[in-house]
Amino acid sequence: MSKQMTQKIAIAGASGRMGRMLIEAVSEAADCELAGALDVAASAGIGNDATAFLGHASSVAITANLQEGLKGCDVLIDFTRPEGTMAHLKACRELGVNLVIGTTGFSEAQKTEIAAAAKDIAIMMAPNMSVGVNVTLKLIEMAAKALSTGYDIEIIEAHHRHKVDAPSGTALKMGEVVAKALGRDLKTCGVFAREGVTGERDPESIGFATIRGGDIVGDHTVLFAGTGERIEITHKSASRVTYAQGSLRAVRYLAGRKTGLYDMFDVLGLQ
Repeated sequence: MSKQMTQKIAIAGASGRMGRMLIEAVSEAADCELAGALDVAASAGIGNDATAFLGHASSVAITANLQEGLKGCDVLIDFTRPEGTMAHLKACRELGVNLVIGTTGFSEAQKTEIAAAAKDIAIMMAPNMSVGVNVTLKLIEMAAKALSTGYDIEIIEAHHRHKVDAPSGTALKMGEVVAKALGRDLKTCGVFAREGVTGERDPESIGFATIRGGDIVGDHTVLFAGTGERIEITHKSASRVTYAQGSLRAVRYLAGRKTGLYDMFDVLGLQ
């Protein structure tokens, strides 16, 4: 990619684990330039050089001022919390900065607001930026269509003890992909808790099980349980670096795009 097409990138949550992973990935990419770093005002990182943890200076200071942090940027990568992302969305819309969203846990109203903003800026939004996870989603879609009758479908996910939303955005996306492939609505067929005498399993349901513990980066399994056989499609993440690299692929996909709401299937050509 030519120097003229270098993407100037801002990172939200710059002091956090994922933020630092993103900053490192941007710093190592020849076609990307770190141009902004955002964090909440209470963060101990405010005022620090964004790449100080890497042992070198970038001249980009971490700031809570959105106008300052986004100035001159082409795109913001955001893996924070819904309330933070919505504030960033407003600023990006005002400044004409594209947005890559890896945040999960949005309400339906917030998703509607994001879709509306995509009429003014280009947004790539996905609950999981991993290339492998998105290929897994495609495999799940194919399996669901082929195993549409006679198989009970359960989704099991495991994450680290610090994750605040459940089920994970990736697990919900898997459920949505399966439900769509089967012509069902996850809002009515999803089962998110079982306790006590629940009765026999509804064959139309899609079940979810959530595990939280330790430092598990992210494990997801979709189980198709039939009579006499089980098919399990599993993806396991060992490092957040896969999310960072997927985010950079999303940045490159948005380059030159002015508006529109996209997902990783668009980025990877899996639609």
